[in-house]
Amino acid sequence: MNFNIRGNERNYETDYDVIIIGAGAAGYSAAIYAKRSGLNVAILEREAVGGGNTAVSPLVENYLGFKAIEGADLAREFEKHAREYAKIITEIEARSIEKTSDGFKIKTNREDFTSRYIIITTGTTHRKIGVPGENEYYGKGVSYCSTCDGYLFKDKRVAVIGGGNSGAISAIYLNGIASDTRIISHSDRYKCEDAYVETIKEKNIPFILNAETTEIIGDGKKVTGLKYTDKKTGKENEIEVDGIFVYVGIVPQTEFLKGSGVKMDDRGFIIVDDKMRTSVPGIYAAGDVVKGSEEQIATAVGDGCRAAITMYTDNMHK
Repeated sequence: MNFNIRGNERNYETDYDVIIIGAGAAGYSAAIYAKRSGLNVAILEREAVGGGNTAVSPLVENYLGFKAIEGADLAREFEKHAREYAKIITEIEARSIEKTSDGFKIKTNREDFTSRYIIITTGTTHRKIGVPGENEYYGKGVSYCSTCDGYLFKDKRVAVIGGGNSGAISAIYLNGIASDTRIISHSDRYKCEDAYVETIKEKNIPFILNAETTEIIGDGKKVTGLKYTDKKTGKENEIEVDGIFVYVGIVPQTEFLKGSGVKMDDRGFIIVDDKMRTSVPGIYAAGDVVKGSEEQIATAVGDGCRAAITMYTDNMHK
């Protein structure tokens, strides 16, 4: 096996029985079950800290065993558990996967890794609105993570764009920090769960429906407001805000799979069978990156478990 040293980091091998790409709920779960099957396991994570979407969730409610827990705290518990079973290597970004005579080669932003099997658990990232000002003011008032940046807007005015569960949760979280919080939703009806609708009403958070955001405006240095059009009347409106948090959907993180042979749908989500097998023997996938995922932590954990068990039973006699 090969070894690598980077600065003060611990040595790590580059050849494993199983490499899991993505350190989130599904990846941590898969790692534990793969190791319990007697396999040598590593998780590659492109960020400095893992946890996926769990880590950036302001609050996780009704995950079994926890009526309510902050996402960052739950992610830390996941990681702590997984570290007892697998090597977690951060700041490693998978760039491509190639089939070899005895497994796979994973090219990364550092060196190449090799493994007999791969489980893909890269999850999703937030979709952009695609309006003028969004890129210009990213980091200057535009954010895609309320738990990461919410504290920057203490006693300021913020808008959450997106009326689904993620947007609702973020608005409820920000309401305890900002002086004024409102939701701008493209839909003509509530798309978040009823429990969140009730909380939003109780906290008197304005929920503007049927509104299409058309522009994010600023003074060149920071966000000062946004424009939206009432889809029913066609009237253009402008509101003053200091911060904008975008929650308008998700994009699967599967760019590195181009040319790998792994089949995906037209949005880039991985197509798997009911046992989490992809179209390439030896490659499995789990969690939010899979087509048809429920986008729940509980199902991601279950998917990771199923993928690891399937991988073992598929190959135990080889």
